[in-house]
Amino acid sequence: MRCLVTGAAGFVGSSLCDALLGQGYEVIGLDCFLDYYPRFIKERNLSAARDFERFTFAEANLLEADLPALLQDAEIVFHLAAQPGVRASWGTTFDRYSDNNVLATQRLLEACRTTRPRRIVFASSSSVYGNPDHLPVKESDHTPPVSPYGVTKLAAEHLCGLYYTNFQVPTVCLRYFTVYGPRQRPDMAFHRFIRSGLLREPIEILGDGNQTRDFTYIDDVVQVTRASADAGTPGNTYNVGGGARWALRDVLSTLERVLNISLEIRRGPAAPGDVRDTFADTSLARRELGFAPSTTVEQGLRNEADWLIGSLDGGPGADPP
Repeated sequence: MRCLVTGAAGFVGSSLCDALLGQGYEVIGLDCFLDYYPRFIKERNLSAARDFERFTFAEANLLEADLPALLQDAEIVFHLAAQPGVRASWGTTFDRYSDNNVLATQRLLEACRTTRPRRIVFASSSSVYGNPDHLPVKESDHTPPVSPYGVTKLAAEHLCGLYYTNFQVPTVCLRYFTVYGPRQRPDMAFHRFIRSGLLREPIEILGDGNQTRDFTYIDDVVQVTRASADAGTPGNTYNVGGGARWALRDVLSTLERVLNISLEIRRGPAAPGDVRDTFADTSLARRELGFAPSTTVEQGLRNEADWLIGSLDGGPGADPP
């Protein structure tokens, strides 16, 4: 089976490519190397996939790519390409978010009207929920995002729904809740915390440390993303969360145990657009997709720490010379 993965050089995209290739699929990876973080990190993410003859890589932006050619004979489309970052989505850079998260999704869906893949899986975000009135949140709950990034992810979800309702383009949306693990983006909290701890540098947190998140390990995200291509009901949206609600202060205490060090914590004010709490009701994904997250936060932190230790020692996560 041939699959197209957009955002193939990113954290989740590259991990998904590796899993698909390991299962025997032919994969076309698409990425335009947005400059949100250094290109060498994304090139490194692709290194394992490039060892497979069944992997073809195309460097192109969805806004300009020859999508009919890339989609030819693709049975499954995993649409993970996006401009990430809640805090950077304010101000003059918003056009990057509207272009890469909304317009790019519309262009891909329009192309799929003709090529007719069996399933299009769209990676959305828990950011669409904003600050919910109650927890855990269900897919049917109100979605008032509190950041421009969340607005663009919700708009892309609506586009997926419109193309399914009007043209029977078989879309499935997954709302990821704070994905972490090896290859995590350098701007994300766990990556920054672990790296600072290993280098004995202060860790800066924004807010009082009592904010909570539903952290989801990368392997569990890859598993359910793959499963949604077969078992996901077209037109449906599914929460993808790790199954536990963690306060940031408890994560930092666990990280001290994992690294066997004492962390120096510095606190700053909460950033605009950062939600207070997240926690997913994943019963629909469990029922329809067989989703059963199996990696605890402590084990996931150990795995990510091992990967980052390799980077500091010149291993697979190493910084460029």
